[in-house]
Amino acid sequence: MGTDSNCLSQATKPAVSDLESSMLTIIQTFHQYSGQKCNLKKADLKELINNEMNNFIVKIKENDTLDKLFADLDQNGDLEIDFKEFIALIAMVTSACNELFVPKLGQRKTEKCC
Repeated sequence: MGTDSNCLSQATKPAVSDLESSMLTIIQTFHQYSGQKCNLKKADLKELINNEMNNFIVKIKENDTLDKLFADLDQNGDLEIDFKEFIALIAMVTSACNELFVPKLGQRKTEKCC
C-alpha cells in the first residue's frame, strides 16, 4: 500500500486524532534520522533509540547489543533498516510496554484486558 501526497495533506488537517498524530510523529522521526536515504544505518538506529526511546529502551552502549538488535530487525539483509523494518521495532516495543499500562483488575492471573 503506497502513500500519496493526499494522505499526508489530509492527515495534517486540524482534525487529526491523537493516534493519527502519533503515526505522523513516527514517520517524521524515522525520516529525521534516516535523511534522504530513507534507511537507517547502525549508527542512525543507535542515535534514534538513545535520543527518542530512552524511556522505553535502555540506552544502547554496547556494540554487541546494537549488532544483535540490528540483525534481528534487518529482515532483508541489506545492512540497513527500512521503514517497514523500523515499524517492527516500534510494534515490539509498544507491545512490550503495553503490559505497563494494562489496568490491574484484582490479583487473579486469569483476567485479561481484551
